[in-house]
Amino acid sequence: MNQTKNYRSAFITITILFFLWGFITVLVDSLIPRLRDVFALSYFQAGLVQFAFFLAYLVFSIPAGWLLSKIGYKKGIILGLIAMAIGCLLFSPAASNRLFWVFLVGYFTLAGGITILQVAANPYVALLGSESGASSRLNLSQAFNSLGTTIAPIVGALFLLSDTIKSSEEISALSEVSKKAYYLSEASAVEQPFMFIAGFIGLLVILFLLIKLPKLMHESPKGGYGKLLSNKIVLMGVFGIFLYVGAEVAIGSYLVNYFLDMNLAGIVAENDIMMNIANTIAMVFNKNFTGSDPKSLLGIFVTFYWGGAMIGRFVGAYLTKIMAPAKVLGIFAFISIVMLLISMNTFGLISMWTIISVGLFNSIMFPTIFTLTLEGLGDLKAQASGLLCTAIFGGALLPPLYGFLTDLTGFKIALLLIIACYGYILFFGYKKLKYNSLSTK
Repeated sequence: MNQTKNYRSAFITITILFFLWGFITVLVDSLIPRLRDVFALSYFQAGLVQFAFFLAYLVFSIPAGWLLSKIGYKKGIILGLIAMAIGCLLFSPAASNRLFWVFLVGYFTLAGGITILQVAANPYVALLGSESGASSRLNLSQAFNSLGTTIAPIVGALFLLSDTIKSSEEISALSEVSKKAYYLSEASAVEQPFMFIAGFIGLLVILFLLIKLPKLMHESPKGGYGKLLSNKIVLMGVFGIFLYVGAEVAIGSYLVNYFLDMNLAGIVAENDIMMNIANTIAMVFNKNFTGSDPKSLLGIFVTFYWGGAMIGRFVGAYLTKIMAPAKVLGIFAFISIVMLLISMNTFGLISMWTIISVGLFNSIMFPTIFTLTLEGLGDLKAQASGLLCTAIFGGALLPPLYGFLTDLTGFKIALLLIIACYGYILFFGYKKLKYNSLSTK
């Protein structure tokens, strides 16, 4: 009884971390439109924000696994939280001195902490109870992660994008003193939310120092990476995670700019239903829209992109029980391609809602690719998980590449890159379905 109670308390505490890193990861996306204006960045340069953030997964995933085996889950979690707090605090000198590279260093440090949390929290939740209930526990924790990714765009739209940003012509007309003051005030608007987050993380550090977590050990066999790197399914799965995360983040990062490029702010402002949706969401924070802040107005609808992932996770959990997971993965990837093709070849609200709907079909891709890759690996699962987490680095490469193509060709044509990513995921689902059917014969 006491062990069950301890496990439940530990589960609740760890699940807070899932919410936290989901919230922060997507809040980064909300910064990109503001940073573009403040630092006069190209879309490629703005994409470097995500590069700095997701580069940490490539650098820290495997070392974090080794570190946890030495110091344990609890100390690893505390170390990850401290790194996150330091990353947030670096935004203060970056804002005060208007140094874009310091923002990038801050994001990298923040993401390093999140990487340690991911490597620690996922297996720890799986070990908090029976093996048969591991999947259920992870799905519940991931649902709270999705809750964080759903709330973050609202906070970003209302607090990071809500103030009117001057056009390049208006900025050029300012005196040097006024221009410097304007840039500093804009950068400070980015700084404040992350100072609050740093304080909250500090409280979590104190909490984890005070509480007792069940000591759960997990050992992995040595020399397993050679076997994994010669496994075709593992390599395909790692590449699938790489492309999926890159595609998901690229869409989320540039969604507001994509909408602005189609001049959707005016269309939304003139549509009573759309304005009612936006104002209903904004009312939670005692805000309302006047039409003078298009980035804030359109940023609200990014919530539906990430919220779709949360809803789809529950639907997908049921579908993967009654259908082969590989088949569900292929179907969802195919629908994503169709939605992107429609968005690419239309304008207005049709283009807007079809690309937003991709979030719904993204929902099952990460956990499904993950579990399909781990099938039949036995004691090598932990090491395979490290490789899969490293592949989250796709979120660093695809957004700037998409931004580069957008600078060259425009948003619509650049979507072909994202479509190709989902095409590979469709192919992986087909190959895994075929492989499983041959294995059962």
